[in-house]
Amino acid sequence: MKKFPRMIFVVVALFLMSALALGQELKVTLLGSGEYFPQPDRLGPSILVEAGDQAYVFDAGRGVLQRFAEAAGFDTDISAVFFTHLHSDHVMGFPGLWLATWGFSRRAQPLRVFGPTGTQSMLEHLRQAFAFDIDIRIFEGALESGVGFDVTELEDGFVWRDGDVSVHAFEVDHSPVKPAFGYRIDWGSRSVALSGDTKYSEALIEATKGVDLLIHEVSDASEEFIAQNPRFKNVVMGHHTTAAEAGQVFAQVKPKLAVYAHMVTRDLSFDELIQKTRTTYSGPIVVGEDLMTFRVGDEVAVVINRPSQIRR
Repeated sequence: MKKFPRMIFVVVALFLMSALALGQELKVTLLGSGEYFPQPDRLGPSILVEAGDQAYVFDAGRGVLQRFAEAAGFDTDISAVFFTHLHSDHVMGFPGLWLATWGFSRRAQPLRVFGPTGTQSMLEHLRQAFAFDIDIRIFEGALESGVGFDVTELEDGFVWRDGDVSVHAFEVDHSPVKPAFGYRIDWGSRSVALSGDTKYSEALIEATKGVDLLIHEVSDASEEFIAQNPRFKNVVMGHHTTAAEAGQVFAQVKPKLAVYAHMVTRDLSFDELIQKTRTTYSGPIVVGEDLMTFRVGDEVAVVINRPSQIRR
């Protein structure tokens, strides 16, 4: 019987894996679409990206554990967590997500975490803050090896590869917050990009051109509100992207679908938000909401999903 070189089998296996990724859908769920100000129907900013068996969480705002349980289940293994920046509204839900998924899934390996400078220090202090609880959980049977962190602090242009999945971090302009990152995730021919918090960003446009799905923040308000609240325009809108500016981004990136999430708006209906966007962009756009799911295949399908019970 003729024997084939081992390298041929490796090449064939890689080809089949790539072909499988090409035929599958990238699943993206808005775990939280809200902002710093508490909103009962919109929890803190967080996005779940699932590529096959891999699950990646981007930011972990207020209430992320509840939304993660609804969307994926408590015992789902998290492949990695990525922070766009360390503003409290993007990280305050992380302790619950970290500890509960460790306890329920019996995670045995340190949790991979990627984020800007300062991430390592923040996580070390969290480990100290929850030392009492952690010691009890270990006594009760949780694996000590799974409560720690494998941390990477990012630089602009960093690319991480996890099998067929690649995650590209690019620096955006959320000054005075520095650094702040957006992310592009590619799996086979499927792709999604997340802006993080940013002003209008040429770097974001360059990094995300042609992406299937672009999820972007927005900050805007009615003219009446702006006139009465100049600080909102100068401090809040001045550190984020207006609807018209976001439209300029969408028009240049040309995604199959543009989505608003992490909306910091005042006295502005969704229709009015879209009208402002339409001054600079005429393509497909959706105003996101918590637990809205996007299935990225040859086309991008939108699923409204608010399950009545937590899936276990």
